[in-house]
Amino acid sequence: MPSLKEVRIRISSVKSTRQITSAMKMVSASKLRRAQNAILSMRPYASKLQEIMSNLSHDLEGSDEGIWADDRGEGKILLIPITSNRGLCGAFNANVAKSAVRMIHERFSQQNKSGNVHIMCIGKKGADMFKSAGYKLIEANTEIFNDLNFENTEEIAERLMKDFSDKKYDKIILIYNQFKNAAVQILQEEQFLPLTESETEENKVSNEVQANFIFEPSKEEILEALVPSSIKIQLYKALLDSHAAEHGARMTAMHMATENADELIKELNLSYNKARQASITKEILEIVSGAEALKS
Repeated sequence: MPSLKEVRIRISSVKSTRQITSAMKMVSASKLRRAQNAILSMRPYASKLQEIMSNLSHDLEGSDEGIWADDRGEGKILLIPITSNRGLCGAFNANVAKSAVRMIHERFSQQNKSGNVHIMCIGKKGADMFKSAGYKLIEANTEIFNDLNFENTEEIAERLMKDFSDKKYDKIILIYNQFKNAAVQILQEEQFLPLTESETEENKVSNEVQANFIFEPSKEEILEALVPSSIKIQLYKALLDSHAAEHGARMTAMHMATENADELIKELNLSYNKARQASITKEILEIVSGAEALKS
């Protein structure tokens, strides 16, 4: 059994850790509220923009505006894992990294052997994971989450769009955690470029209904303005989703750590009381034994 001093030191250490995890939980809860409001406000806009674009692009295949939907196969691939800059958020970052590695070795194994699979990390933790695993990164953006706004996202999206239009990459895929609630994050493997048309029944019906509409200006002009905006919004939405999911995952992880610390403190207090009682009993026995020895 450990000594009383060792148990006291351990209890003090766990209490200090509990204070830290409790404080981090409160900070993450505060940040989560703002991040959650941002993504929930963005989703209806992004969804409606995608619906409008899908309706307009229904009969424009082969036009100049269709460059972003040009399916050139799976020759040159760019994977963009979106992780966080900080840890202590459970399996949040590990799930994204595992998904990217699995995709490289299973779906794009042939392209990987020929060196046509590139990785561009957004988030410090993901970049560190891939570097330590021996993967080469073409870029590691670790600053975007320090000031996450549409202007900074737009710069990244424009570079990706230029690389795709210049045929540097044939397919660009985003891998990130989608925010559902504070305790649940849904891993997403989303094709960024080329654009894919939604095949839901709602969109099919909507396309049929709008097929005979008269547009001013023309569909081509509207698409020319909408498509680049929609692509940029798609990336911005993924970053907002990941940002909110990160704080949700960290808040949940710190909540569980705080509860574990409470349980550990109870166990240590019980061990301390047992050790103290054993020490007192031993001292009483020594005193009684000494008294009996003096009598005899």
